[in-house]
Amino acid sequence: MPDSLPPSRRTFLLASSASMALTGLAMPFHVNAKEAPIQLDTYKPEYFTPEEWSFVLAATARLIPSDGDGPGALEAHVPVFIDRQLAGEYGSAKDWYMVGPHDPTASPDRGWQTPLNPAELYRKAIPAVSAWCKSRWSKDFKDLSAQQQDEALTALQKGEVELDPELSIFFATLLSNTKEGYFADPMHGGNYGMQAWSYIGFPGARASYKEWVDQHNVKYPLGPVSIKGERA
Repeated sequence: MPDSLPPSRRTFLLASSASMALTGLAMPFHVNAKEAPIQLDTYKPEYFTPEEWSFVLAATARLIPSDGDGPGALEAHVPVFIDRQLAGEYGSAKDWYMVGPHDPTASPDRGWQTPLNPAELYRKAIPAVSAWCKSRWSKDFKDLSAQQQDEALTALQKGEVELDPELSIFFATLLSNTKEGYFADPMHGGNYGMQAWSYIGFPGARASYKEWVDQHNVKYPLGPVSIKGERA
C-alpha cells in the first residue's frame, strides 16, 4: 500500500503504465482549453470545494509520494487532472450506462456498480472518509501524520472504513484516477512537464520510434513529446 511505494515506485509505475496502455486509460478525457502552465499552489479548482481539494491533495500525495527517486503526484499535478475530469464529461458520466441494478460486491469486470457518477462519488465519499478519520484520530485526513494517512488509506482499501455501499468503490476510483493523472498527456492537467513520462522513459506522442522497439536493454535517448508537440 502507500508506505511501500517509494522503494519500488519505478516498478509499480511501469506496471501501471503498461496496464493503462492496454486499456486506453478507460476514461473519456475532458480537454481543457487553458494553455498556460499552472502552479499547483495557485490553481483554482473547477469542481472541488476547498475541503475536498485539501483531501485530494493529501491523499494523492500518499498514493504516489514525493519522496523517492521520481516525481510524486503533487509534482505531476495529479490533483489538477482529477479536478478537471470531474468538472467535465467523465465526472458527469455523460456517455455511461448508469441504469441499475447495481451490485457493490461485483467484480471490476462487471462495470461501474454504483448509481453515483464519479463527481457525486467524490462529493459523498470525501466527507464520509473525513468523518471516519475524526472518529479515530479527532482530525481531518489532511491534518493526520503521513503514517496515519497511510493507515486510513489502507483501511479504506480493505473496506474497513464504514461507508454506504454506493461508496465502496471510492478507493479503487481514487487510485485509478491518480495513476491516470500521473501518466496522462499534459494537455489534460496532469503529468506536469511530462515528468512521469521522463521518469519511466516513455517517448510520448512521437510520430515514430519503431527503430527502438527491438533494441532491448538500450536506453531510449530522446525525451517524450506531448500531443501538442511540446518536448520535455
